[in-house]
Amino acid sequence: MRPDTVPRLARGMKLREDKARAQWVVLGPERMFVPDEIALEVIRLLDGTSSLAAIADTLAARYTAPREEILADITTMLDDLAAKGVVTA
Repeated sequence: MRPDTVPRLARGMKLREDKARAQWVVLGPERMFVPDEIALEVIRLLDGTSSLAAIADTLAARYTAPREEILADITTMLDDLAAKGVVTA
């Protein structure tokens, strides 16, 4: 993914709160995973309109962290999730 890529959850994938377990999960056809706190923050920003660069800007402002480092980290994470069919661009 590039900074101008607009990522979103892949078709059939949904972010849901599992109230019984008090945690957030990403559900898809015949699969489920529990994102860690960092992944959850990124996944919540996948609205299908924000670019990777815009998401990095949001997170950099929210956590007062270096934007380029955040961009590199979320690019790696989203590339991995794309390879697993969880995220698409």
